[in-house]
Amino acid sequence: MANRINTKLKEDGKLLSIYFTAGYPKLADTVEIIQQLEKNGVDMIEIGLPFSDPLADGPTIQKSSTAALKNGMTTDILFNQLKDIRKSVSIPLIIMGYFNPMFQYGVEAFCKKCQEIGIDGLIIPDLPVDVYHEEYQEMFEKYGLINVFLITPQTSDERIRFIDSVSNGFIYMVSSASVTGAQSGFGDEQQTYFQRIADMKLDNPQIVGFGISNSETFEQATKSAKGAIIGSAFIKHLNGHGVDGISAFTKTIR
Repeated sequence: MANRINTKLKEDGKLLSIYFTAGYPKLADTVEIIQQLEKNGVDMIEIGLPFSDPLADGPTIQKSSTAALKNGMTTDILFNQLKDIRKSVSIPLIIMGYFNPMFQYGVEAFCKKCQEIGIDGLIIPDLPVDVYHEEYQEMFEKYGLINVFLITPQTSDERIRFIDSVSNGFIYMVSSASVTGAQSGFGDEQQTYFQRIADMKLDNPQIVGFGISNSETFEQATKSAKGAIIGSAFIKHLNGHGVDGISAFTKTIR
């Protein structure tokens, strides 16, 4: 059976992907947020597994992560919350988190649990592509999971080609080399980077993340990429308007 991510990437049009932190604003909000996002036309969801020591997250996501941990979110609780998610949700679901909680859970046990629940892929920013390729790729593929790698404007062409060869879904294209957060627009430097990657004609489509917060940045980011991921701007909105405000948010993007 084809992975839901691959099926979604073949659809026409640009994909809107939303990231949120599991267990935030409230511990029990996870399922409702996912259902509301799908209902409001979101194409794909990144579920953030909070970790106490995040590397690439800007202040908004860090704060939500700290709050979610305070609320009591754990790997076990997240898996438990998601156990019936495929009865109500059909879009691709990706868990985004750091390698440490996964390693503590047991990498194979984690992958197996993801398959049972119906998780389609993982984004693990601190798992290097070489280590994945040598030690974990077979295991991930055994459980039908797509692993998504990040590239930045600083990533060399050679490294990007290697990531492309190891990937079997999409490449997460970090718009700027800094940490996550919403920007008002992308400058020439960003546009040049978007174009450079487009010109490489990679096998895997790219989805842009970091700095996307409104319809303008969504359009700029998806001019040459397949889609865009919104995280901080969505979490800020949740913070101010709660789960009921989700449809108002997605309408501002497209």
